[in-house]
Amino acid sequence: MTSESKKLPVGFGRLWTAQTVSSLGDGVSHAALPLLALTLTRDPIALAVITAAGTLPWLLFGILGGALVDRWDRRRTMWVTDAVRAVLLAVPAGAAVLDLLSVPLLATTAFLLGLGGLFFDTAATAYLPDLLGRDPAVLERANSRLRSAQTAASGFAGPPAGSALLALGRAVPLLADALSFAVSAALVRSLPPVPRPLPEARESLLRQARAGASHVFRDRLLLGLALRPAVGNVAFLALETVLALFAHERLGIGAFGFGLLLTAEAAGGLLGAGLASFLGRRLGTGTALTCTAALEGFAILLLAAAPGPYVAGLALALCGAGVGATMVLAPSLRQAVVPAHLMGRVASTSRMLSMCAAPFGAFLGGWLATAYDVRTPLYAAAFLLLAMTAVTSTMTGNRRVEAALRAAAATTAPTTSAPTTDPAPVPQPTA
Repeated sequence: MTSESKKLPVGFGRLWTAQTVSSLGDGVSHAALPLLALTLTRDPIALAVITAAGTLPWLLFGILGGALVDRWDRRRTMWVTDAVRAVLLAVPAGAAVLDLLSVPLLATTAFLLGLGGLFFDTAATAYLPDLLGRDPAVLERANSRLRSAQTAASGFAGPPAGSALLALGRAVPLLADALSFAVSAALVRSLPPVPRPLPEARESLLRQARAGASHVFRDRLLLGLALRPAVGNVAFLALETVLALFAHERLGIGAFGFGLLLTAEAAGGLLGAGLASFLGRRLGTGTALTCTAALEGFAILLLAAAPGPYVAGLALALCGAGVGATMVLAPSLRQAVVPAHLMGRVASTSRMLSMCAAPFGAFLGGWLATAYDVRTPLYAAAFLLLAMTAVTSTMTGNRRVEAALRAAAATTAPTTSAPTTDPAPVPQPTA
């Protein structure tokens, strides 16, 4: 039976449902939290603090979080994290009912939700190849379905639902998000146990974290896969910082039209995620990744030169398609070639690099727009994306990808132990 014809296991359906429900809740809270903040303050610095608080966990604990996930049972990490996040959201919901909401409370909530997201996302990335095996074609199909559902839930359905629920009461969207986490936790708890990586020699947490980061930086393929989102985040944050201003001043688009632009980008993301496996089979994963990177760069170049809203919408849709396909192909390849016992650390290191790069992009976009012109950050973003494509094309080319897949398939040393009927308790890190 070929990889393309293999059926995904029943457990994947539950994982897909859990992540889709959780993504819907994320979309609700992403729309509701800024609106809740606006009911408390109009201070831009205070609003920025709430927004930044959600990204801080990746900057502070990204590598260490991956090392912990590699020590812990991944299924248990996911469902416990979502259960804790459900309980956590009851605090600001209760404060909203009692009229005790504050900026520090919202910032703390955003930080703790981001910390939970670090553990859940890293554990989910590591759990998927444990559940499905390391067949690249199967992983691409699974990631395509996950990415499409997450985009639809958090990008299309969640934000308008969050705005509508907020009209019913300040606590309502928070409770809806809490319910989504509770449902996700219950579904993940019911997932089947999987073979677990054999424990490494007992080392300090910092030494294990360092080993995971070194594995990324010493492997040209993994480094290339990590550089793509890192440089991409600089470019995309430079773009996003001025996109609303660009749409208003140069395209003559109001608030409703700006929402349609973002919808066009999300629609392109859905299309790209759906086509990712096809592109990988026809072009090879390495060539497909190079093509999607180039598509993103040329799409932003088209956006910068767009004479009107229709061309701008097309450009954002093309960019979204490139990003959507990349977000299926790159994680699937990483899951196929990284040893199971390192998966959490490699995933979190790559994610941390991209999160650290994002603030530089925001600063770059604001500075270029102030010093030159509102279109300048868009041209700079396009240049960065195309330069990154040229640099990483050899690092993630078809030959290197095929060599890495052969090496992973040829590994004969046992890396897993037999599955148990229930995961062992989550061990606590030593001092």
